[in-house]
Amino acid sequence: MPAEAPGPRRPGPRIHRAWFVAAVTFVTIIGAAAFASLPGLLIDPLHTEFDWSRGEIGFAVSVNLALYGLTAPFAAALMDRFGIRRVVAVALTVIATGSALTVVMTAAWQMVLYWGVLVGLGTGSMALAFAATVTDRWFVARRGLVTGILTAAGASGQLVFLPLLSWLVANHGWRPAAVTVSMSALVVVPFVWLLLRDHPADVGLPAYGSDEFKPKPPPVTGAARRAVTVLFKAARTGPFWLLAGTFAICGASTNGLVKTHFIPATHDHGMQITTAASLLAVIGVFDIIGTIASGWFTDRFDARRLLAVYYALRGVSLLFLPMLLVQGGADVRPPMLFFIVFYGLDWVATVPPTLALCREYYGADSAIVFGWVLASHQVGAGIVAFAGGMVRDVTGSYDMVWYGSGALCAAAALMALLIRSRATTAPVSAP
Repeated sequence: MPAEAPGPRRPGPRIHRAWFVAAVTFVTIIGAAAFASLPGLLIDPLHTEFDWSRGEIGFAVSVNLALYGLTAPFAAALMDRFGIRRVVAVALTVIATGSALTVVMTAAWQMVLYWGVLVGLGTGSMALAFAATVTDRWFVARRGLVTGILTAAGASGQLVFLPLLSWLVANHGWRPAAVTVSMSALVVVPFVWLLLRDHPADVGLPAYGSDEFKPKPPPVTGAARRAVTVLFKAARTGPFWLLAGTFAICGASTNGLVKTHFIPATHDHGMQITTAASLLAVIGVFDIIGTIASGWFTDRFDARRLLAVYYALRGVSLLFLPMLLVQGGADVRPPMLFFIVFYGLDWVATVPPTLALCREYYGADSAIVFGWVLASHQVGAGIVAFAGGMVRDVTGSYDMVWYGSGALCAAAALMALLIRSRATTAPVSAP
């Protein structure tokens, strides 16, 4: 029998500890977000120094993005087995190691190993599954809002690091920027170890929004087996494939396309790297606003309709981007600023409703299911990161990639509307 009493051990604090855990998680994700700011800044410098094709560089980025996603469901299961603190601390150390090793690389395969494999595995181990696990354990109420806030942490990191990294690349080369990424991940490790807690029971409290104290569950063994079992169970349901398909397009049209290729695309039209990086940082500002707002909307409106609206608006904006690049050239004109604001509001606004639908259908397995859905997001991102570089090498322009991504977003909007309500779908039974 569990030793803990059925109620909380002590009166709850005025501000629930869950909000402090969420704050630590937010800062941790910010500290690790520097890695996501760097790939778009590396393409032109690496092409110039090593004469690697954009396709070769894009392949390393695609490996990074794909592993980021494919590691996530196993990371969620590992957090159940070893605890959040241990998994995140190790992941940050791997990120720091991989990024530091890139400064001594001399061949394209080394970039694939250091940046693609090591950084990809590390970032995947503390991807959105980290935010999902913290939210599921520590919050019963306000889950949509907290999901939006933690998702926005990645955008905040982009906002913090992009101007600095672009300045380093422009004035001191890409190696100091890579070292900065490494140090930012390493600095967060003691912060995580000392301040993060795995479960509300660790501090004798119920989850936020609940009056029921629940003892900390025992470690779950067989993390890899559980992740695969959950995948096979979810794969027998239609909503999983629709969510995975829409999220693959989400990744293709954000991380794979804009985050990786926007800076070199604007550079093709004469814009300075620091200016283009500042525009991406502005996207990060409005991403924070849009994602938190999306979490608030998700607590109140149908997540399916929200997804359809988000994807449709994103697709329309991407169709206009090639024209804006030609018209703007080296200058930042009002239409481009409008695109940046509009696109920023929609950047990862899809995450809160997607995670809400995973919770609706898959209950206790939702964090792992969302990890697999996130894997599809990153595979889609990886495909476009590689394809975008290849298209640029072959055609001399990114236009075909912008138009293709706009069409894919229209398809995602239709797919979101095909997801049926949980009330009309047979329940997913536990194994």
